[in-house]
Amino acid sequence: MAVSVPVLAAVVALHLIAFVFAVGAERRRSTATVKPDQYDERTYCVYDTDASTIYGLSAFGLLLLSQMVVTVVTKCLCFGRGLLTGTSVTTCAIFFFIFSWVTFLGAEACLLAGSARNAYHTKYRGAFGGTEISCATLRKGVFAAGAALTLLSLIGSVAYYWAHSRADTGGWQKHQNEGLGLAASNYTEQQQHHQNSGGFEKA
Repeated sequence: MAVSVPVLAAVVALHLIAFVFAVGAERRRSTATVKPDQYDERTYCVYDTDASTIYGLSAFGLLLLSQMVVTVVTKCLCFGRGLLTGTSVTTCAIFFFIFSWVTFLGAEACLLAGSARNAYHTKYRGAFGGTEISCATLRKGVFAAGAALTLLSLIGSVAYYWAHSRADTGGWQKHQNEGLGLAASNYTEQQQHHQNSGGFEKA
Protein backbone atom coordinates (compact mmCIF):
# COMPACT_ATOMS: atom_id res chain seq x y z
CA MET A 1 0.00 0.00 0.00
CA ALA A 2 1.49 3.33 -1.06
CA VAL A 3 1.44 6.41 1.14
CA SER A 4 -1.57 8.57 0.32
CA VAL A 5 -0.69 12.26 0.22
CA PRO A 6 -4.27 13.43 0.98
CA VAL A 7 -4.46 11.13 4.02
CA LEU A 8 -1.06 12.28 5.23
CA ALA A 9 -2.00 15.94 4.72
CA ALA A 10 -5.28 15.47 6.61
CA VAL A 11 -3.57 13.81 9.57
CA VAL A 12 -0.88 16.49 9.79
CA ALA A 13 -3.39 19.34 9.42
CA LEU A 14 -5.76 18.00 12.06
CA HIS A 15 -2.93 17.45 14.53
CA LEU A 16 -1.47 20.91 13.97
CA ILE A 17 -4.83 22.64 14.35
CA ALA A 18 -5.44 20.64 17.54
CA PHE A 19 -2.01 21.74 18.78
CA VAL A 20 -2.87 25.39 18.11
CA PHE A 21 -6.15 25.06 20.01
CA ALA A 22 -4.36 23.37 22.91
CA VAL A 23 -1.83 26.21 23.11
CA GLY A 24 -4.68 28.71 22.95
CA ALA A 25 -6.45 26.89 25.77
CA GLU A 26 -3.33 27.13 27.91
CA ARG A 27 -3.01 30.87 27.26
CA ARG A 28 -6.71 31.56 27.86
CA ARG A 29 -7.12 29.68 31.11
CA SER A 30 -9.79 31.14 33.36
CA THR A 31 -8.62 33.55 36.02
CA ALA A 32 -10.58 34.73 39.02
CA THR A 33 -10.65 37.88 41.09
CA VAL A 34 -12.16 38.60 44.49
CA LYS A 35 -15.01 41.11 44.38
CA PRO A 36 -16.78 42.67 47.36
CA ASP A 37 -20.52 42.37 47.57
CA GLN A 38 -22.09 45.82 47.29
CA TYR A 39 -24.94 44.87 49.59
CA ASP A 40 -23.00 43.43 52.53
CA GLU A 41 -19.46 42.80 53.75
CA ARG A 42 -19.01 39.46 52.05
CA THR A 43 -16.72 38.81 49.09
CA TYR A 44 -16.99 36.35 46.20
CA CYS A 45 -15.03 35.00 43.23
CA VAL A 46 -15.66 36.27 39.73
CA TYR A 47 -14.29 34.25 36.81
CA ASP A 48 -13.55 35.91 33.49
CA THR A 49 -14.05 33.55 30.52
CA ASP A 50 -14.56 29.96 29.47
CA ALA A 51 -12.75 30.30 26.11
CA SER A 52 -10.14 27.83 27.34
CA THR A 53 -12.82 25.15 27.66
CA ILE A 54 -13.98 25.72 24.07
CA TYR A 55 -10.41 25.58 22.77
CA GLY A 56 -9.65 22.44 24.76
CA LEU A 57 -12.73 20.59 23.54
CA SER A 58 -12.01 21.66 19.95
CA ALA A 59 -8.49 20.26 20.22
CA PHE A 60 -9.93 17.08 21.75
CA GLY A 61 -12.32 16.58 18.83
CA LEU A 62 -9.77 17.31 16.11
CA LEU A 63 -7.20 14.97 17.62
CA LEU A 64 -9.82 12.23 17.91
CA LEU A 65 -10.80 12.72 14.25
CA SER A 66 -7.17 12.50 13.12
CA GLN A 67 -6.61 9.28 15.06
CA MET A 68 -9.75 7.80 13.54
CA VAL A 69 -8.47 8.60 10.04
CA VAL A 70 -5.18 6.78 10.66
CA THR A 71 -6.96 3.85 12.30
CA VAL A 72 -9.43 3.41 9.44
CA VAL A 73 -6.79 3.70 6.73
CA THR A 74 -4.43 1.20 8.37
CA LYS A 75 -7.27 -1.00 9.68
CA CYS A 76 -5.90 -0.63 13.21
CA LEU A 77 -2.85 -2.77 12.31
CA CYS A 78 -4.68 -5.98 13.28
CA PHE A 79 -7.39 -6.23 10.64
CA GLY A 80 -5.42 -5.55 7.48
CA ARG A 81 -4.27 -8.00 4.84
CA GLY A 82 -0.99 -8.73 6.57
CA LEU A 83 2.45 -7.17 7.04
CA LEU A 84 5.83 -8.40 5.90
CA THR A 85 7.19 -10.61 8.65
CA GLY A 86 10.68 -10.46 10.08
CA THR A 87 11.55 -7.00 8.74
CA SER A 88 12.68 -3.83 10.49
CA VAL A 89 9.88 -1.87 8.82
CA THR A 90 7.26 -4.10 10.44
CA THR A 91 8.97 -3.65 13.82
CA CYS A 92 8.88 0.12 13.35
CA ALA A 93 5.21 -0.04 12.40
CA ILE A 94 4.35 -1.93 15.60
CA PHE A 95 6.47 0.39 17.76
CA PHE A 96 4.97 3.59 16.35
CA PHE A 97 1.47 2.09 16.50
CA ILE A 98 1.87 1.69 20.27
CA PHE A 99 3.65 5.06 20.60
CA SER A 100 0.94 6.93 18.69
CA TRP A 101 -1.84 5.42 20.79
CA VAL A 102 -0.09 6.12 24.11
CA THR A 103 0.57 9.76 23.22
CA PHE A 104 -2.93 10.13 21.75
CA LEU A 105 -4.61 8.84 24.91
CA GLY A 106 -2.37 11.03 27.08
CA ALA A 107 -3.17 14.13 25.04
CA GLU A 108 -6.90 13.41 25.06
CA ALA A 109 -6.87 12.87 28.83
CA CYS A 110 -5.12 16.20 29.43
CA LEU A 111 -7.41 18.11 27.05
CA LEU A 112 -10.61 16.60 28.40
CA ALA A 113 -9.66 16.90 32.07
CA GLY A 114 -8.43 20.46 31.59
CA SER A 115 -11.60 21.48 29.77
CA ALA A 116 -13.82 19.94 32.43
CA ARG A 117 -11.97 21.53 35.33
CA ASN A 118 -11.77 24.89 33.62
CA ALA A 119 -15.52 24.86 32.86
CA TYR A 120 -16.31 23.91 36.45
CA HIS A 121 -14.32 26.78 37.91
CA THR A 122 -15.55 29.23 35.30
CA LYS A 123 -19.20 28.62 36.21
CA TYR A 124 -18.52 28.55 39.93
CA ARG A 125 -19.91 31.33 42.07
CA GLY A 126 -19.41 31.31 45.81
CA ALA A 127 -19.88 33.71 48.65
CA PHE A 128 -17.37 33.58 51.48
CA GLY A 129 -16.97 35.46 54.67
CA GLY A 130 -13.91 37.66 55.04
CA THR A 131 -11.80 39.52 52.53
CA GLU A 132 -8.93 37.01 52.11
CA ILE A 133 -10.26 34.08 50.07
CA SER A 134 -8.72 31.75 47.51
CA CYS A 135 -10.46 31.33 44.17
CA ALA A 136 -9.79 27.89 42.70
CA THR A 137 -8.65 27.82 39.06
CA LEU A 138 -7.19 25.27 36.69
CA ARG A 139 -3.53 24.96 37.45
CA LYS A 140 -1.00 25.90 34.85
CA GLY A 141 0.46 23.26 32.52
CA VAL A 142 -2.47 20.87 31.92
CA PHE A 143 -3.25 22.15 28.43
CA ALA A 144 0.47 22.64 27.75
CA ALA A 145 1.02 18.95 28.46
CA GLY A 146 -1.85 18.16 26.10
CA ALA A 147 -0.26 20.32 23.40
CA ALA A 148 3.12 18.60 23.81
CA LEU A 149 1.54 15.15 23.65
CA THR A 150 -0.39 16.23 20.56
CA LEU A 151 2.89 16.94 18.77
CA LEU A 152 4.28 13.59 19.87
CA SER A 153 1.08 11.96 18.65
CA LEU A 154 1.58 13.65 15.29
CA ILE A 155 5.09 12.24 15.00
CA GLY A 156 3.93 8.79 16.04
CA SER A 157 0.92 8.76 13.69
CA VAL A 158 2.90 9.88 10.65
CA ALA A 159 5.74 7.44 11.36
CA TYR A 160 3.27 4.61 11.94
CA TYR A 161 1.36 5.35 8.74
CA TRP A 162 4.59 5.49 6.73
CA ALA A 163 5.98 2.28 8.24
CA HIS A 164 2.65 0.49 7.85
CA SER A 165 2.50 1.53 4.19
CA ARG A 166 5.99 0.13 3.63
CA ALA A 167 5.28 -3.12 5.50
CA ASP A 168 1.77 -3.72 4.15
CA THR A 169 1.92 -6.62 1.70
CA GLY A 170 -1.60 -6.01 0.43
CA GLY A 171 -1.92 -9.78 0.11
CA TRP A 172 1.09 -9.85 -2.22
CA GLN A 173 2.88 -12.63 -0.36
CA LYS A 174 -0.16 -14.86 -0.52
CA HIS A 175 -0.71 -14.27 -4.21
CA GLN A 176 2.98 -14.68 -4.88
CA ASN A 177 3.02 -18.06 -3.15
CA GLU A 178 -0.10 -19.08 -5.03
CA GLY A 179 1.52 -17.99 -8.28
CA LEU A 180 4.70 -19.92 -7.55
CA GLY A 181 2.68 -23.01 -6.72
CA LEU A 182 0.66 -22.67 -9.92
CA ALA A 183 3.81 -22.15 -11.99
CA ALA A 184 5.44 -25.21 -10.45
CA SER A 185 2.33 -27.27 -11.13
CA ASN A 186 2.23 -26.15 -14.77
CA TYR A 187 5.91 -26.89 -15.18
CA THR A 188 5.43 -30.40 -13.78
CA GLU A 189 2.49 -31.05 -16.10
CA GLN A 190 4.52 -29.87 -19.10
CA GLN A 191 7.41 -32.14 -18.20
CA GLN A 192 5.08 -35.10 -17.89
CA HIS A 193 3.45 -34.23 -21.20
CA HIS A 194 6.83 -34.09 -22.97
CA GLN A 195 7.88 -37.38 -21.45
CA ASN A 196 4.67 -39.05 -22.58
CA SER A 197 5.03 -37.55 -26.07
CA GLY A 198 8.61 -38.81 -26.27
CA GLY A 199 7.47 -42.29 -25.26
CA PHE A 200 4.82 -42.38 -27.99
CA GLU A 201 7.31 -41.29 -30.65
CA LYS A 202 9.75 -44.07 -29.72
CA ALA A 203 6.99 -46.58 -29.82
